[in-house]
Amino acid sequence: GMVRTDHILFIGAGAFHVAKPADMIPELQGRFPIRVELESLNKSDFIRILTEPQNALVKQYQNLLGTEGLEIIFSADAIEEIATMAVEINTSSENIGARRLHTIMEKVMEDISYEASDLEHGQVKIDRAYVSKKVQSIIKDGDLSKYIL
Repeated sequence: GMVRTDHILFIGAGAFHVAKPADMIPELQGRFPIRVELESLNKSDFIRILTEPQNALVKQYQNLLGTEGLEIIFSADAIEEIATMAVEINTSSENIGARRLHTIMEKVMEDISYEASDLEHGQVKIDRAYVSKKVQSIIKDGDLSKYIL
């Protein structure tokens, strides 16, 4: 049946970040009565996103690989390097915000994830050097199209 949308808040972001209200069909224009400009995420925002939420990416990988008997330890400088790279790639190519963290973390954890069942139970420490080694080739390549979600 009919749904009254009088008291529903519509939020448009992502796909709408380059659109002006005049670019949208009138039905959408009326649903976005307030326009707010958002700023790009910075390094400290990415660090917070990686570590603070209950289901932060770092915690997800630690728990996932914990099922294989591996304790994954991310050093503070590794998390800082991931955040720095996310800002750098978002600045030099399409800015996809926090989604960039998924692609970087996937690349950092790729080998460990595939080899987890074959590795000895114990600790795996991830530091700045490891992160740089895994991700620098992507940054230098310049063709990031295959790494963008």
